[in-house]
Amino acid sequence: GMVLCDFGAEVVRVDRAGGSGMSADPLCRGKKSVALDLKSEDGIRKVKQLVTHADVLIEPFRPGVMERLGLGPDILCELNPRLIYARMTGFGQGGDNSVELAAGHDINYLALSGVLSTLKVDGKPVPPVNVLGDFAGGGMMCAFGILMALL
Repeated sequence: GMVLCDFGAEVVRVDRAGGSGMSADPLCRGKKSVALDLKSEDGIRKVKQLVTHADVLIEPFRPGVMERLGLGPDILCELNPRLIYARMTGFGQGGDNSVELAAGHDINYLALSGVLSTLKVDGKPVPPVNVLGDFAGGGMMCAFGILMALL
């Protein structure tokens, strides 16, 4: 969402009701925010209303969360057939991967890929900020996929 927003897209982020919201997080720059309780009927109804006018939905949860909320791609794409439903799941939605239901974090991706072992200063490992896996790997590929779907 950040890259798309940086290039002019109108991005509405759904934040947890009662949470800290977007605060001063620089990764939220340019985004609008709506705080909703996704475990309430009213919150689900409001997400469905937002989706009817959206071009893209980027879902950041573990596999099955949106389906359990009644907000999976089958339901939302029926409400808006032109909706691009993008999933930012760390280890995919299914398959033989033993960590498929685990939360994905930048350092996990780097460690599993072997990249982390190459990041050293004076021979000691130095974990990077979340630029390699989250941004360069996941975020940019998601944004690229969304742009391809919009063509």
